[in-house]
Amino acid sequence: MKTITLYTKDNCPQCKMTKKFLADKNLNFEEINIDNEPQYIDTLKEQGFRSVPVITTADERVTIVGFRPDQLRTLAV
Repeated sequence: MKTITLYTKDNCPQCKMTKKFLADKNLNFEEINIDNEPQYIDTLKEQGFRSVPVITTADERVTIVGFRPDQLRTLAV
């Protein structure tokens, strides 16, 4: 199973929908809330991301930005 990291922030509807999607598919993930852990903001910016949610896998073969059920389904395989 892929190791999934989900970057979120407070009051983010797309983040909530992404978390629900992953939970509904019984996918384990580590959530990093950038409001609570602001040190990750620069990391995301350096990688070219300007919004959340951002989903990455440990092998960095999958990166998804925003709530994208079509792409999130690939994580369930």
